[in-house]
Amino acid sequence: MERRAVVAYDAEAVDDHERQGTVWTATSHIVAAVVGSGVLALAWTVAQLGWVVGPLVLVGFSCVTYYTSTLLANCYRYPDPVTGTANREYIDAVRCYLGPKNVMLCGCAQYVNLWGTLVGYTITASASMIAVKRVNCFHREGYGAGDCGASGSTYMVVFGLFQLLLSQLPSLHNIAWLSVVAVATSFGYSFISLGLCAAKWASHHGEVRGTLAGADVDFPKDKAFNVLLALGNIAFSYTFADVLIEIQDTLRSPPAENKTMKRASLYGLSMTTVFYLLLGCTGYAAFGNDAPGNILTGFAFYEPFWLVDLANICVIVHLIGAYQVFAQPIFARLESYVACQWPDAKFINATYYVRLPGRWWPAATVAVAPLKLVLRTIIIMFTTLVAMLLPFFNAVLGLIGALGFWPLSVYFPVSMHVARLGIRRGELRWWSLQAMSFVCLLISIAASIGSVQDIVHNLKAAAPFKTVN
Repeated sequence: MERRAVVAYDAEAVDDHERQGTVWTATSHIVAAVVGSGVLALAWTVAQLGWVVGPLVLVGFSCVTYYTSTLLANCYRYPDPVTGTANREYIDAVRCYLGPKNVMLCGCAQYVNLWGTLVGYTITASASMIAVKRVNCFHREGYGAGDCGASGSTYMVVFGLFQLLLSQLPSLHNIAWLSVVAVATSFGYSFISLGLCAAKWASHHGEVRGTLAGADVDFPKDKAFNVLLALGNIAFSYTFADVLIEIQDTLRSPPAENKTMKRASLYGLSMTTVFYLLLGCTGYAAFGNDAPGNILTGFAFYEPFWLVDLANICVIVHLIGAYQVFAQPIFARLESYVACQWPDAKFINATYYVRLPGRWWPAATVAVAPLKLVLRTIIIMFTTLVAMLLPFFNAVLGLIGALGFWPLSVYFPVSMHVARLGIRRGELRWWSLQAMSFVCLLISIAASIGSVQDIVHNLKAAAPFKTVN
């Protein structure tokens, strides 16, 4: 795919009216992007790894992600991180620091990971919608009522329709309010889930369930695959490098964007790691090795039904906002590519303004761009279709995390850092960085194997367009 040239902006020449972001808006974007589907699988993840390895792996991923995010923040401008010209997208930074040979690899990794995240969010949101329906049905009819089943496909379509409406917003600059709402709801369902797990644990008179080595299974190979899948789930839970540059591009300057972004990364990752440890460990203490794959939709809780409903509604609202944080870069890239291919086409460049008369609300003028309307609709429809075909929560999340973690969160940030500072091959710093990158590569490969195995296993018993695992 042909890529457009680097778009560079002088610090004073950038549209300041659009770049009004602060450390707190950036933090909200990060939390909205990071705390998503992955938080719901943490109890199951810790259950596979056990009391010793589980918390250590969570903290380890957090530290690696924060360190590499600081390296990436320094690459927003080229060649100097403070006074250089700005790269408005991740792929532009790769082009500047690593050259055109790495652009195709970066583009494939970034946009496949972004799109895969949209698939995961669609699956998770529909699962929460089903949970709301079933919990209410069980409350009315009694637990185990036969007429409380639901198909995930209908709810995936409903979620997709919401995204079609929100996708017509112009850019990431214009949806800061959406991220704020998403962050508020993420705190809501995280606290509710934590409270429900703590109450479940207290009902056992404080007995800590689980084992040091994690869940036992009948066959050693199944244990190995579950551990690998758990690593993929954790990798997914910490992924936000693919939107870091776009988030940094919303920040006003001064102070320098890289300094603000580093603070935002520290705040955002610190908050999410605390949530992850609390929820993962409390859930494991409450359920032990029987922890469900999704703590809210695995029907570990039925009462109080209104609180379980509220938590799932918060999940839905949060994912509606987080979906757009990940989708907007995809929209921008594809629309830019199409515009470059057919620069004179009226359909591509036309914008129509529709006047909405006001009666019970103020009158307004809405801009309608045919390209945006058609292209974004196709992307969301295709994403929803894939989610219907592969509605496997833990397996899909694990695969997305495994495929995106090493190239986007580790390899490219480390490579750009080496190029920016001119670190020579063979130096101690070079060996240290390469060792970290190699270990993360091995983890990503192993997690991919575990995720693919789980998808294959689920497909044997799955009913497409009906089953939500």
